[in-house]
Amino acid sequence: MSYHIVSIDSPQCSLSCKDGQLTCKTAEGERKLPLEDVASIIITSFSASIHSNLFLEAAKHGVALIICESFKPVSLVLPANRSTDTLLSRAMLSISPRVRAHLWQKTIDAKCANQLALAEHIAPDDRTVAELRITALGRKPHKEAICAKLFWQIFSRTLKDDEFTRDRAKGGLNDFLNYGYAVLLSTILQKLFGIGLDPTFGIGHVARERSTPLAYDLMEPFRPCVDWRVVQWVRQHPDRKDWEISKEFRKWVTGFPLEHVDYLDLSLEIQGVIEGVVRGFRRAVVENQPRYYKPWTPKNTKWAGSW
Repeated sequence: MSYHIVSIDSPQCSLSCKDGQLTCKTAEGERKLPLEDVASIIITSFSASIHSNLFLEAAKHGVALIICESFKPVSLVLPANRSTDTLLSRAMLSISPRVRAHLWQKTIDAKCANQLALAEHIAPDDRTVAELRITALGRKPHKEAICAKLFWQIFSRTLKDDEFTRDRAKGGLNDFLNYGYAVLLSTILQKLFGIGLDPTFGIGHVARERSTPLAYDLMEPFRPCVDWRVVQWVRQHPDRKDWEISKEFRKWVTGFPLEHVDYLDLSLEIQGVIEGVVRGFRRAVVENQPRYYKPWTPKNTKWAGSW
């Protein structure tokens, strides 16, 4: 399978294939890429026109087509020979409890470290940061739950909302977080499908009907990216009357995957980091070596974005 994941997000475009070249035509011009170099095509454009020949040629070259609505994958078109990856499926199903626990612990450690980094950035003098640091860098039982409780205390005090508790159904700041996490989940799903991982096989979250536990698992360390985006928005819009999912907020929060962060000695967009993490996870599973899975954590506490 080829390496490149191609994202099509132009508001209006025409996709076709001729002489083995993936062709994308927009009002700005035409771009081409050899289809043999493409692993998958993610289409988030809301009005793309797809020539029927592209479906046939993509199938011949083993390329997956992932069609999204509001950034969330709603259709996955796979070539017959890629509809099931036997090697990967067997590897996912045969993960030992020890390896599964190791992968999940690395995920939780990264999430807690990222919550700490963000807390130190937005509220360095908060009285709870020291306690969060001890827990985030330690090995306490129920570490994730304790860190979450401490982090949301810092979050609410920073935004001067004493009534805030993290609850998806309670509105207010929760609506901002819910929307941002939905964008994050969609981005994770795009990369999982693009790389060939079945999101129904998770390592930590419980599988439920129509759920995608692996996507929920791998998004955990990236949640503070959304939290930081929400902090910036609320600081710029302190009036509670403006705390609604407006067109401006949607545009603002959906931009976080394009922010640059450090990962493995590189500066990449968050969506690129997500892809790198997912590729590492796939290798860790196939080779039964957890060391290849490297969840993202910032090298320091300098977070992208303006105050």
